[in-house]
Amino acid sequence: MGKIVVISGSPTATSRLHGVIELAINSFKQAGQEVEWIKVRDLPAEDLLHAKFDSEAIVEAVAKVADADGVFVATPVYKASYTGVLKAFLDLLPQKGLVHKVVLPLAVGGTISHLLAIDYALKPVLSVLGAQNILQGVYVLDKEVTWGEQGEAILEELVAARLEESLAVFVQEVKWHTERYVRQSV
Repeated sequence: MGKIVVISGSPTATSRLHGVIELAINSFKQAGQEVEWIKVRDLPAEDLLHAKFDSEAIVEAVAKVADADGVFVATPVYKASYTGVLKAFLDLLPQKGLVHKVVLPLAVGGTISHLLAIDYALKPVLSVLGAQNILQGVYVLDKEVTWGEQGEAILEELVAARLEESLAVFVQEVKWHTERYVRQSV
């Protein structure tokens, strides 16, 4: 079993991104993965803004990332980029905090014009943090996510299939990664 940490860069508690993340977490758990969810908006704002590396909450969140085999980074897209709250957290990770991690970025945005925000805004930062295995990101349009009667996110068929395929590849890569590094450490 691998460990996956989900990093949510959404500044709001309920959003389409939140709904998509819940779908992903369910998929990870069904695949037998252990999952931790870091909601950056719930970390102390002062600690994020003042880069308090020694803050108990920040130390705990960074430790979750360090302990993970896979990192699922999810953000809404504002002004053609990922959120400032996500950037504030990523800045608190160690310089090589994503080395030996499988990384899957996901973004939710209002227009297809922001599709490249993953490749041109988010992936360079993930790469600088040492990520060498960054999978092809998933971009979801706001209008492709609706809400069911139970408050669950419902994705349009094509985006649901794309997401499921990306999540399956991610889980497979995490399993392979876990087996590889467990064997090497024995």
